[in-house]
Amino acid sequence: MNDVRLAAISENPLDVDAHLRAVEDPAHGAVTTFIGRVRDNDHDAHTAVVGLEYSAHPDAETALRRIAQEAGDGSTSAVVAVSHRIGRLDVGDAAVIIAVASGHRAEAFDVCREVIEAIKRDLPIWKRQIESDGSTAWKGIGG
Repeated sequence: MNDVRLAAISENPLDVDAHLRAVEDPAHGAVTTFIGRVRDNDHDAHTAVVGLEYSAHPDAETALRRIAQEAGDGSTSAVVAVSHRIGRLDVGDAAVIIAVASGHRAEAFDVCREVIEAIKRDLPIWKRQIESDGSTAWKGIGG
């Protein structure tokens, strides 16, 4: 089970440096990061995407911590920091930040990828996509 030092759902802007500081560990020489940002397009959008509104179930933070703890093959000893933002985000804003430290790069990459894939699949967060023409579209868990 991974050492999860940060697992947060936040209405405030996310801080990459805070995630990197959270996973600092002299035993771990590999650190990977993932930043998921709001983009200005979507294959389902008819016009430019201008923002996203994220909503979370009250248990989302508990689910996020579980996702981070369980990522990996079961023999991992990675250190994880992960946050997901909620509320209104503009194009370019960070919606998700993940930092993973481990003894070896393969493990750090694997755990980081498993965390984001599980977030997209299992985290009870929904997003409402807002387009430049004023239209909106709800996306399911992970969207």
